[in-house]
Amino acid sequence: MDKMTLPFPLSNKNISEYLRKSNLAHIFARNNLRIMAQTRDIFQAIADPTRRQIIGMLAGQSLNVNAIAKEFDITRQAVSLHIQFLNDCGLIIIKQQGRERYCEAKLEKLNEVTAWVDQYRKYWDKKLDSLEGYLAKIQKKKK
Repeated sequence: MDKMTLPFPLSNKNISEYLRKSNLAHIFARNNLRIMAQTRDIFQAIADPTRRQIIGMLAGQSLNVNAIAKEFDITRQAVSLHIQFLNDCGLIIIKQQGRERYCEAKLEKLNEVTAWVDQYRKYWDKKLDSLEGYLAKIQKKKK
């Protein structure tokens, strides 16, 4: 396959702008939505830095979709897809207030992640305790 040369340096902002100008954005968004619809997992939700940033924004206050979208250098539609993903995972809820949609964080769902991480924390704590004991034993022998 021949290499494709892009008419711009490669970056998320440039790609988004290129998609917008070339009318390929709707195809990209539709395919992205299809991929996102296949996996609605809490771990997939927090794997994306944009979604983590949205969760962080909503942890302190309820925001409408436009206020969230203003904080990102991606299309409003892309932000909406991220918000829908978080909603489907149960990390946020969307409330309609008049013409506005407000998002609120539901962080209890993150307990699932905490439980998963804790099992490995216990493993590493045990390993580090063992290493600490071994190093203390070596130090004792040197004295």
